[in-house]
Amino acid sequence: MIDNKLGLLGICAKAGKVASGGFMTEEAIIKGKAYFVLITEDASDNTKKKFINKCDFYGIPYVVYGTQDIIGHMIGKGDRTCLAIVDEGFGKQFVKKFGIKDQEV
Repeated sequence: MIDNKLGLLGICAKAGKVASGGFMTEEAIIKGKAYFVLITEDASDNTKKKFINKCDFYGIPYVVYGTQDIIGHMIGKGDRTCLAIVDEGFGKQFVKKFGIKDQEV
């Protein structure tokens, strides 16, 4: 069953608007290209802390949600602990789906 909140991930990936994996996600955040970051619930505590701190510092909305295998499958890749949406329109849609109100896109 596809999670309603994650249904848009496949479309984003096909459109080339996803940076996935630790290195690519971090690069998108630092370069100001990330509009939304998803960190998996089963990522290591260090990975979660690293990306939460980066998102807070750069003011990027994020959520800790899903598992590595589901996220990887949704974007047509192997397991992924995190990913960044690198399109403002898609990013805003994820912020809305997850009900994030205290951060701007």
